[in-house]
Amino acid sequence: MTANTTNAQEQQAALEFSREMLQFIEGSPTPFHAVANASGLLQSAGYSVPAPDEDLAEGGRYLFSHNDSSLVAVSLNAPLEQGFSLVGAHTDSPCLKIKPNAAYLKDSCLQLGVEVYGGALLSPWFDRDLSIAGRLTLTGRSGKLSNRLIDFLRPVGVIPSLAIHLNREANDGNPINRQNHLPPLLDITEAEVDFQTLLLEQVKQQYPQETYDSVLAFELALYDTQPPAIVGLRQNLLASARLDNLLSSYTGLRALLQQHQRGNCVLVLSDHEEIGSATASGAAGPFLESVLRRLCGDEARYRRAIDRSMLVSADNAHALHPNYADRHEPKHKPLLNAGPVIKINHNQRYATNSETQAVFAQICAQEGVPCQSFVVRSDMGCGSTIGPITATELGIRTVDVGAPQLAMHSIRETAGVLDSHYLLRALTAFYNRVERGVDRVS
Repeated sequence: MTANTTNAQEQQAALEFSREMLQFIEGSPTPFHAVANASGLLQSAGYSVPAPDEDLAEGGRYLFSHNDSSLVAVSLNAPLEQGFSLVGAHTDSPCLKIKPNAAYLKDSCLQLGVEVYGGALLSPWFDRDLSIAGRLTLTGRSGKLSNRLIDFLRPVGVIPSLAIHLNREANDGNPINRQNHLPPLLDITEAEVDFQTLLLEQVKQQYPQETYDSVLAFELALYDTQPPAIVGLRQNLLASARLDNLLSSYTGLRALLQQHQRGNCVLVLSDHEEIGSATASGAAGPFLESVLRRLCGDEARYRRAIDRSMLVSADNAHALHPNYADRHEPKHKPLLNAGPVIKINHNQRYATNSETQAVFAQICAQEGVPCQSFVVRSDMGCGSTIGPITATELGIRTVDVGAPQLAMHSIRETAGVLDSHYLLRALTAFYNRVERGVDRVS
């Protein structure tokens, strides 16, 4: 089923969902903001943060977080030995992060030192209206440390391109030096600027009832202030920052919130996927396993639960680019608005196997959701996801899927309006599949 044959009801539902999702993405310029916003929605739906020594009961809805940038949400509706239905995504995206001693003057230009985070497509960062967001760690008069999220919301900087008159070969390939060419321009001034003072002023604006003396540390990033948009002649395309992977994060969240309390359902939103996941709050860290072990209580119960569990690792897939169709494997060319993509790699860059592929494909077929498949060309390298990492850490059956998109890792990416809604339907059906968890294929 394509956008041309989709009924009006499906199209309208997809548009409404897309607007909600884009609002979430716009309000989540960093993983810290994404987790804070997701936690707010979960707590409004009855999920609670348990005390460290609290017994976790069947029928409970619980919320765990790590470093304010990773989240695990659990809805327990069956005996734990029946296993878990897990959906995993990641909260981080490639970006430019601000260095600790950031501000400096150069030829009367106030600039910030930045570091590239993840495999960012760098050229689209030039000539954008950029703002700053992230987490600060501050101290007040009592000496107590506090974390606060900030977001300047307005454009405060730009990375200007070099005029073509000064680089006639720019359109023939323009190598970007990360140290020299990426620092943004914030102001034209002769005065030295204390960046910490600027941050404290922002804190006073956002938290007027609180008093802080100094910023001791920060984790801040630049982001594009251009709002997300629904585009296309028939409003069937999404254009936004951070579609990879807040599209999957929000879709998994909504699927969890509307599951029908059948089985034990888990949402995992991990940080640091874009840099390999090998961190305390990444998929290779102990966070998810520690939560599942706490739920199960003892080793035997935990192993039985894992043996009956399955993870859907949801991370966007490469849609066919009409200007570069030769970059795709023949007969594996995912189209926008043609449904979620099952990602397969026999070298296990994706964790899909025939069993888990069949389970997800069957769910899609039963829900009337179109489904596609992707393998990378044999002469090209293959990316990876949290799927193989989580499968390795837990020994859990996993399928890698994702909505197709264009311009992955750009500052502004493109996806199909229908695909996130198709993915929502598939993930909701996965959560609701059977009361006793996901069965083994016989």
